[in-house]
Amino acid sequence: MSDLGSEELEQEGENNLEEYEGERNEAGQRHGRGRARLPNGDVYEGSYEFGQRSGQGIYKFKNGARYTGQYLKNKKHGQGIFIYPDGSRYEGEWAEDQRHGHGVYYYVNNDTYTGEWFAHQRHGQGTYFYAETGSKYVGSWVHGQQVGAAELIHLNHRYQGKFLNKNPVGPGKYIFDVGCEQHGEYRLTDVERVEEEEEEAPVNVVPKWKVTQITELTLWTPNLPEEKPPLEGPGPEEALGEEGATELEEEAQVLPDAFEGELDLQGGEDDADAWEYSYDVDQANAGFEEEEERQAELQD
Repeated sequence: MSDLGSEELEQEGENNLEEYEGERNEAGQRHGRGRARLPNGDVYEGSYEFGQRSGQGIYKFKNGARYTGQYLKNKKHGQGIFIYPDGSRYEGEWAEDQRHGHGVYYYVNNDTYTGEWFAHQRHGQGTYFYAETGSKYVGSWVHGQQVGAAELIHLNHRYQGKFLNKNPVGPGKYIFDVGCEQHGEYRLTDVERVEEEEEEAPVNVVPKWKVTQITELTLWTPNLPEEKPPLEGPGPEEALGEEGATELEEEAQVLPDAFEGELDLQGGEDDADAWEYSYDVDQANAGFEEEEERQAELQD
């Protein structure tokens, strides 16, 4: 991410007057708009003040890099865009030729960092987006490293905790899209040393997650409209458990004595309604047959 190429200061003197075309002040200094070709092949076109690059300008490096932005006393200072030879670029604030303040860096692999910079490094609060996985780190940075409280967001879950040298450390929690949270902590563990004939390889320390608690499930959309149960499916006892079965038994006890028949508990509400309708029809047919027999006796 470092600037490739260097901006050599223009030499004011009689021996390179032909390298500059532009305005000058009464003292002969470059002042106003101008264009200069430096001895190393770099080209600057923009504003000058008292012989130095100051104000808005474009600096083209011979290696293909380019800076478009503000200058102060020959140094990049203020808002500017730097395009590097590999195609990556930085858009944001500069101070004394360094990325400093707030800015966005677009990397060659399509990763991006958006946040605070200090002395050319990621420092402060910022977000790093990993293009390959779609994950992003949102949190604190110290001298280019992920350090402090942060959130690592993945496609279907996220981790909240503290980081040290790009690794999570200490207490934290995973939050899953299904609505549950897994609490725990990261503990540093030593990876087995690989012994060599003359000397031992350095020990690799990696964080290991240990779960301490899983919180109660909380749905993201608790206010969904009630849905009717399917026509075929598990019975009320299976769906409701012991409490539901007890309630069904109490309801059965209050049915009238004249109610005859077996209630199919394996069906849903639609099946129960159909059974009750069939029972009512049977009762009506029986009453109709009795009335026909009584009328026949009267005629005899």
